[in-house]
Amino acid sequence: MSNIRRINVLGVGVHDVNLDQSLGEIESAIAAGNKGYVCATGVHGVMEAQKDAQLKSIFNRSLVTTPDGRPTVWVGRLQGSRTMDQLTGPNLMLSVCELSAKLGYTNFFYGGNTGVADELKQNLCRRFPGLKVVGTYTPPFRKLNSAEEAELISTVARLKPDIFWVGLSTPKQERFMAEYIHKLDTTLMMGVGAAFDMHTGRIQDSPDWIKRAGLQWAHRLAQEPRRLWKRYLINNPRFIFKIAFQLLGLTKYELI
Repeated sequence: MSNIRRINVLGVGVHDVNLDQSLGEIESAIAAGNKGYVCATGVHGVMEAQKDAQLKSIFNRSLVTTPDGRPTVWVGRLQGSRTMDQLTGPNLMLSVCELSAKLGYTNFFYGGNTGVADELKQNLCRRFPGLKVVGTYTPPFRKLNSAEEAELISTVARLKPDIFWVGLSTPKQERFMAEYIHKLDTTLMMGVGAAFDMHTGRIQDSPDWIKRAGLQWAHRLAQEPRRLWKRYLINNPRFIFKIAFQLLGLTKYELI
């Protein structure tokens, strides 16, 4: 795990990092062969972890957990950070793919609906000439059965990607990474949520000014209201209430 300090956000340790620091941690881990997984989490992940101590522990055992949402950055600033900056899964994926093309890292894409991972490979290889994507896998919506798991383990053992990208929703992708990081012959697993759909044009990323204003959730909600209304319209007010109590010292949270 990284030695960079973690900001305590309702008991979830979000690293006090920006893009350059995150890329440095990733590059060092691959160079040293240190296995680990990278999470990108904001209010949704933090609130899911309030209901699930195991999920909270998964976040807190990561190599890096980046501040995916602007509110986590604001909490970091209130806890003394001066350099912490928002780093979403989709943005992190682009930067790491650019780094991969430069340094020769190999990549594997796991996630999305049928055809999405293959389309993602085509798009990113066009965008970053020299990018090596050695394999893709479209998983079922359920947990892998024993035959599917054996096939995935065998495929990854043959290809040995440096980076295994996981494009599932939170908390499914975090649980998957924690379960499979020591089963798969890869150095880093990176959970990037909606990045697969964003980088294939299925949904749109938010403009930077919307992210800086802390309104990325509203932009996403406008695109997928039926799927995301509960996530944002219930979780966001609960987060504000709970984080206010934490920052005022009225509630204590341990990083377990």
